[in-house]
Amino acid sequence: MEIDKSLIEKNIALAKKGKQSAYNFLLDTYWNDVYGFQIKRVHNDVEAEDITIETFSKAFDKIATFNDDYVFSTWLIAISKNIHIDKIRKKNAALYANISDTSEEQIKNVADPSPTPEDILITEQNLAELLRYIKQLKPAYQEVINLRYFQEMSYNEISDSIDVPLSNIKVRLLRAKKLLAEIIQNNRN
Repeated sequence: MEIDKSLIEKNIALAKKGKQSAYNFLLDTYWNDVYGFQIKRVHNDVEAEDITIETFSKAFDKIATFNDDYVFSTWLIAISKNIHIDKIRKKNAALYANISDTSEEQIKNVADPSPTPEDILITEQNLAELLRYIKQLKPAYQEVINLRYFQEMSYNEISDSIDVPLSNIKVRLLRAKKLLAEIIQNNRN
């Protein structure tokens, strides 16, 4: 089904003004294109979905920079491709670092994996701090963060649980994570 070009242009313009419904329209319209592109590259549903979510997050953050002379789907695919390349580079760099940093002495000195009392205390303090930051979010964002990361529900389960369309759950989670990161950053400065 071909979407009317003027409708797409109208929603891009509205998204540049911060209109939530325009973000939802663009996400719904182009999700399958970006996800399909990534699934062919990574051959892994979870990784393809993560890259697709990150693509829309980055695109929506930078939508004001989108040049209307270009095709929006091409712009999204370029962002998606670059995210995938960055992930491959990071993975390769981490592998190389792990290989090059391992010496005979390090191999012999394998640490006890059980947490020390100090580790437990630090983890509890970090969790308490994180929960305080989450409470600064709007209730809708708190809810999706809680369901996804503390109750470990899938996107579909969250959608069913709170009776919100799947695409809205994805966008809401993206925004919640972005806002949470900003709150954490502001509190650390």
